Amino acid sequence: MTPQISSLLVANRGEIAVRIFRTARDLGLATVAVHSEPDADALHVRTADAAVRLPGAAPADTYLRGDLVIKAALTAGADAVHPGYGFLSENADFARQVQDSGLTWIGPPPEAIEAMASKTRAKELMRAAGVPLLDPVDPATATPADLPLLLKAAAGGGGRGMRVVRDLDALKEALHAASAEAVSAFGDGEVFAEPYVERGRHVEVQILADAHGTVWALGTRDCSLQRRHQKVIEEAPAPGLPDTLRESLHAAAVAAARAVSYRGAGTVEFLVTADGRPYFLEMNTRLQVEHPVTEAVFGLDLVALQLRVAEGAALPPSPPRPTGHAVEARLYAEDPAQDWRPQTGVLHTLDIPGQVRVDTGFTGGDTVGIHYDPMLAKVVAHAPTRAEAVRALAHALAGARIHGLTTNRELLVGSLRHPEFGAAQLDTGFYDRHLAALTETAPDAGTAALAAALAEAVPARDAPLAARLGGWRNVRSQPQTRRYTSAGTEYEVQYHPVDHPGVRVLSAERHLVTLEVDGIRRMFHVKRNSNNTEVYIDSALGAHTLTPVPRFPDPRDRTEPGSLLAPMPGTVVRVADGLAPGSHVTAGQPLLWLEAMKMEHRILAPASGTLTALHAVTGQQVEFGALLAVVQEEPQP
Repeated sequence: MTPQISSLLVANRGEIAVRIFRTARDLGLATVAVHSEPDADALHVRTADAAVRLPGAAPADTYLRGDLVIKAALTAGADAVHPGYGFLSENADFARQVQDSGLTWIGPPPEAIEAMASKTRAKELMRAAGVPLLDPVDPATATPADLPLLLKAAAGGGGRGMRVVRDLDALKEALHAASAEAVSAFGDGEVFAEPYVERGRHVEVQILADAHGTVWALGTRDCSLQRRHQKVIEEAPAPGLPDTLRESLHAAAVAAARAVSYRGAGTVEFLVTADGRPYFLEMNTRLQVEHPVTEAVFGLDLVALQLRVAEGAALPPSPPRPTGHAVEARLYAEDPAQDWRPQTGVLHTLDIPGQVRVDTGFTGGDTVGIHYDPMLAKVVAHAPTRAEAVRALAHALAGARIHGLTTNRELLVGSLRHPEFGAAQLDTGFYDRHLAALTETAPDAGTAALAAALAEAVPARDAPLAARLGGWRNVRSQPQTRRYTSAGTEYEVQYHPVDHPGVRVLSAERHLVTLEVDGIRRMFHVKRNSNNTEVYIDSALGAHTLTPVPRFPDPRDRTEPGSLLAPMPGTVVRVADGLAPGSHVTAGQPLLWLEAMKMEHRILAPASGTLTALHAVTGQQVEFGALLAVVQEEPQP
């Protein structure tokens, strides 16, 4: 008989660790966190009853060190280990080591993890179980008729080691790049190819199984809106599926679970073609990032059920009936307009209003570092209908105050309010078609800059403007002037305390300015970061980050033309073959590959010309703004 759990260690970090601790507390369990040195003051550490330091910073030295995690559990007196998702969650050897150490493993049997660990082996198993599959393509014999192809890493997930190939001439380089990324991410460079389905839907089935022969299929989820093959918006149930297709997906997922004697929570993922044909993609032998939408619709706590199943409890013969619709959006610290570039730095404010669930590993004042995924939070809305859930989620995100880092918030709001999404016309090519429109420049920041200038002019005691006019130069012939930049545009504001073209100043305090703009009353919430280098303005007109322009620019800010600077802190994982000072390069040619926050970023030649300097080498860690290389543009004929 499996002993009852009294103390739980979570072998993970961030929002999933915080989320698991929440359930553990509700069940009366003691909680133990592990943390790397950069995570010493992270929210998951502050949330747990006890925490154990894993010496080092990089995941390979900390969260991926199963021996250190098990030692931490034994040292802290934990009797069970929950892996969360990512890191060691689908590592069969780690699961065995946990069990061999006398600890309870909150996950499926190691044999089931092993059977599904390789996508190629999993597909063979599913074919034998009668689950429909896409036929593999041998890259060595691929022809133009096989295009487009999708290259996928056999191990791991999360979009790492994936490439779409539309030209046979690009296949060799894509295989090399996918394999190299797979080795870096999973330690396994095996890559396979299959047909890339244009405008397909990513639909998955949540399953939960006990040790007594019961397997639940907990409905479907649609995860089609993806960037870089990573999910951005998910919902349950998957809208618009015919009942026959939904039932066949449930049956295939249950068959997949039974084929490997599964136990615990898992997800079976399918690709559904535009004409409604489903194909098995993979089985994730762990909890999914998007599990909250299933929890909302079925009224369940999947983590609590994982713990009970691990203790040997039997599930009821059938799950509860689902109700309503749930939608989840992943809020990332990234810039979608700049090739999804991840952001690092201090998150000054994270405040999301409304009747929504927010799972996060951050609070205001925390730092987003370079070593981990840039997801800030998952925001989930549940309502009786899909339209109501989508509307509630979009409204909550639009009203959120997120200061300090560029995020994908505006993209999420635009996606949720897009006509195609509203009509449930979902497929994995959504952002290929609409990214440019969804990342257009934010609404004009001129009025926001005026609000910032008015707030800045109020004396520091937060007194209302009308009561503190002594702090102003109220001379009409000599208005005050302030300059700000926002999203690359400079705004010069000339202002008087109470009178501006098209604008009436109703009140101004240091943190709230109320203006009448073209006859409409608007409230502008104003916040400055701790060193006054940025001003954050939130209103119904949008959110803006303004940078005050100094009167005398720092000459050190100037850089040599053609300089390639590191767009974020990270590690140089690759330099283009044969690249050296004196090399001729062409505009847009990839010169360097930089890895940061679990993503790989290409550094491209800004113009055709000669590489006059190369300061980056493979394996080098670089800071934001570091000079990587210099390209001297060739003269135009």
